[in-house]
Amino acid sequence: MNVRLRDFVETEIGFFAVNTYEHPEDRVFAFLRYLNLNAVDNAINKYDLDKKDIRNNHIKITDTSKTYNILKDNFPEYLFYDKTKDIILHAVPKSEIIKIHTPQNRLKEIINNPLNKFETKCKNIAEILNKNGLDYKYMGVSGSTVIKLNNINSDIDFVIYGMENHKKAREILKSIFDEKLNKQNVKNNINIDASNNSNNNSNSNNCNNSNYGSDSNKYDIKPLSEEFWKKAYNKRIKDGTLSYEEFVWHEKRKYNRGAINGTMFDLLATRKWNEINMNYGDYIYKNMGFIEIEGTITNDKYMLDNPAIYNIENVKIVNLELNNKIMNEINPNSISEIASFTHTYAGQVFNGEKVIVRGKLENVSFKGENYNRIVVGTTREALNEYIKLQTY
Repeated sequence: MNVRLRDFVETEIGFFAVNTYEHPEDRVFAFLRYLNLNAVDNAINKYDLDKKDIRNNHIKITDTSKTYNILKDNFPEYLFYDKTKDIILHAVPKSEIIKIHTPQNRLKEIINNPLNKFETKCKNIAEILNKNGLDYKYMGVSGSTVIKLNNINSDIDFVIYGMENHKKAREILKSIFDEKLNKQNVKNNINIDASNNSNNNSNSNNCNNSNYGSDSNKYDIKPLSEEFWKKAYNKRIKDGTLSYEEFVWHEKRKYNRGAINGTMFDLLATRKWNEINMNYGDYIYKNMGFIEIEGTITNDKYMLDNPAIYNIENVKIVNLELNNKIMNEINPNSISEIASFTHTYAGQVFNGEKVIVRGKLENVSFKGENYNRIVVGTTREALNEYIKLQTY
């Protein structure tokens, strides 16, 4: 059964979002995202769910603790003790799977026959990326759209397969934003010299973008407005670990978000099949407690994958919340990796940057080798966990 990150799994109790590439033989790791209201009596009142977000008799749930309690109370067979991570996870038994919904197939359907304005926007994003060199076969749409539960308030989760393809998609989006900014500057005579030489330089700069973004105006693709950034901040940051100004500063330089005709979209990275080189059980993880460090990023190739992976060196331990025995055993040089399981801290920092990180320290065993990593996003909300620049 081929299944990977961004796919959705349909069962009688609802839809689950696949959240990894590695799965046990008899089940698929995936979080419950849309509960079938027929599956649990009085679920809305019992679990304090948002009755305003019911879609085709399914209700969206984003609170990690609520989804866990629903499964524990009603469907314990969907919870699985993962001995490789020493944690209980949502995991769908393969025997319970009705259908696997893939972003690629859903986008093909939309491109061939968009049924409404929302689906037309999904098609338009695909068209502008394709016109600038990305093959349609490396694109898809996930989230509520892949299972046809999107509504008027839905964002577009636009999937790009392959890390290099995703990098190119972000370059295309950046060039579109730059093109619009340049045109606005010309229109307002901001920072534009009156000389012909200046005009020629401006034209040259547009050419240096390899003509990315041509015909983009008719699609009305724009950077996020202040209103959208506030919406994103309120959705992502629940505990003030990042100020609004910090959040927006980090987000704007990722170039993985924009708006098309008033609808927010994300460019989400997923590995191509030939980039998936791990199997369930290859890695064993041991929880050692929480830690805060400073260090320098050395490899950001998979910074927008899930988990987002960064390599780090020159580590300095700032704060330990471990027992005394472990504290005395930790060598800062043994910490070589950061893994973020929350979208907020994907693409957060780049090669060569000095960062501060707070999360769960794990010891990793892989084919006889051992190293330590820090996990950020132990829950969806990532409370009091973060990755950010030491100064910005």
